[in-house]
Amino acid sequence: MKQFKRILYGGDYNPNQWEKSTWKEDMEIFRNAKINSATINVFSWAKIQPSENEYYFDELDEIINMLTKEEYDIVLATSTAALPAWMFKRYPEVGRTDYEGRHHKFGQRHNACPNSLIYQKYASRLAGKLAERYGENPRLSCWHINNEYGGECFCENCEKAFRVWLKDKYQTIEVLNKAWNLEFWGHTIYDWDEIVLPNALSEGIGPDKTAFAGISIDYRRFNSDSMLENFKMERDAVRKYDQETPITTNIMGTYKNLDYFKWAKEMDIISWDNYPAFDTPWSMVAMTHDLMRGLKNKPFMLMEQTPSQQNWQSYNSLKKPGQMRAQSYQTVAHGSDTIQFFQLRRSVGACEKFHGAVIEHVGTENTRVFREVKQLGEELEQLDGILNAENQSKVGIIFDWDNYWALEYTSGPNKDLKYVDQIHQYYRYFYDKNISVDMIPVDADFSNYSLVVAPVLYMIKDDMQEQLEKFVSNGGTFVTTFMSGIVDQSDNVHLGGYPGPLRKLTGIWVEEIDALAPTQKNEIKLGNEHTGTSTLVSDLIHLETAESLGEYTSNFYAGMPIATVNHYQNGKVYYVGTQLDTSTMSKLLDQAINDAEVESLVTEETELEITCRYKEDECFTFIMNFTQTNQKLPKQFTEAIDVLTGNKLEEGKELIPYETILIKE
Repeated sequence: MKQFKRILYGGDYNPNQWEKSTWKEDMEIFRNAKINSATINVFSWAKIQPSENEYYFDELDEIINMLTKEEYDIVLATSTAALPAWMFKRYPEVGRTDYEGRHHKFGQRHNACPNSLIYQKYASRLAGKLAERYGENPRLSCWHINNEYGGECFCENCEKAFRVWLKDKYQTIEVLNKAWNLEFWGHTIYDWDEIVLPNALSEGIGPDKTAFAGISIDYRRFNSDSMLENFKMERDAVRKYDQETPITTNIMGTYKNLDYFKWAKEMDIISWDNYPAFDTPWSMVAMTHDLMRGLKNKPFMLMEQTPSQQNWQSYNSLKKPGQMRAQSYQTVAHGSDTIQFFQLRRSVGACEKFHGAVIEHVGTENTRVFREVKQLGEELEQLDGILNAENQSKVGIIFDWDNYWALEYTSGPNKDLKYVDQIHQYYRYFYDKNISVDMIPVDADFSNYSLVVAPVLYMIKDDMQEQLEKFVSNGGTFVTTFMSGIVDQSDNVHLGGYPGPLRKLTGIWVEEIDALAPTQKNEIKLGNEHTGTSTLVSDLIHLETAESLGEYTSNFYAGMPIATVNHYQNGKVYYVGTQLDTSTMSKLLDQAINDAEVESLVTEETELEITCRYKEDECFTFIMNFTQTNQKLPKQFTEAIDVLTGNKLEEGKELIPYETILIKE
């Protein structure tokens, strides 16, 4: 498989939207910015294939020849994310039917039913023709299948395919009825063709609620698998002609609809699009980078970010001076080997005309954005040695799409209980401590970690119980929380008392779960001195073999444990029975990291983000200030050299907001 020879620096480029006189101007401007790559052909299906049996490659030939001559790394997309109008006109069944049961007409993007045989036929054919024509180009660095797979379809094609998928999974109607608990409300199924999709016309109670979680979770799995089959179909069409170039598709962080851990097994390299909002915590951005790295436990690609302004969020703030640079280095620090933008030249019209670009509407280099892009490009040219460097972690946090779907489908106990928010609360503790974290799947090799954290591990499936018990037995430290161990893979409750299969491991029994409204809170204490508050939910915990670490001091369950620790063979298990305030959570997790012998990258407290990547005998340490005030450099870095500026770091140095330092040791 080909490897990147340099950090890819560039982004989405659409010369087909411009007169050819502009192309030459673009090349000069990009060269000045040290841009070395371009992602092309993302939405060109309509131009390449203007009718059913007609293909037109002349313009794409010119674009690729131009980029090849300029020695660009080319990321070549297959254009299959938006269908041409003639296909809708002749084959209206290629369109999607939405959750409300409305069949869509031509328009938007991601507008194809993933189970349409017509769509599959033409998408596969186009991918193959592109690979046959361009697969041997020496400047081709990566294939980009489709674009930001997403959405759902609820059409008759999907309903029929869903029945086939279910029959393959469950084999018999009897097993399916039991899995979905269809005795409830007398919903017993007698034949496969009686199964209907769980949308607004059947079991749905709004897009995120359902009367029968079993069928709705399975439909999430099916939808994810259906789109994955589309990706694999195009990938395989490319592979007929090109065996060497890595193949990817740009994914979207914690996007709910697709099980990215399953997708990762089929992708050569992970790529993703990073678009934080004006108020997204930097810890959340870091967590998502770590999740993208964790999908394959390898370096990844940043396929898209904006040089400054986005256009589709509620409040599209400009990036402050230095912010894009710092955000880019955070991306590299957490495992990316590319920095790419959407877009290289700002569009003239349509819904993304106000989405930022390297070349703004003014059409010149005389902009703040261009100067910052150029500075970053000049710096990245010096950093190719970081390619394929690793991030090393002793802490793993479990992220699982089945749990994501199931927890948010469940009816109760609290509508404010959100999966990603719970994961982020725990990640943020380690981020603030500058402790490296791997985001890991439920089937990870836990032996690679000293500490495994699994907030709201609601669904226990397969051999998860056995693997967690093995991890702790061998000396590992495990942290889990309320709403864990509740259900099986079909959302049926594990009987015998919460937390079900984790009851022996945690050494507790949860009798009831109280829900607290946003205006409610409980008073709590940890140990003999620390007091705080808890919110959201409260487990009423009975101790079995575990010890209490603190208790509620208000409400009718005052005196019951808020958190526990259980000695299980050679390891320890912490259980947190309520949503703790930040200070209380920190004190509790301090104890867990001490047990696991996990240490921070720095020896003193700091609000700076400090992240390391390792390569053979080299360590690349990134120091970034994402606060709004100056922050003092930790003393351990005094006298080191900042690779980005060549300056020696003096004692007492303060980093201004968004300042970034890179030390190579």
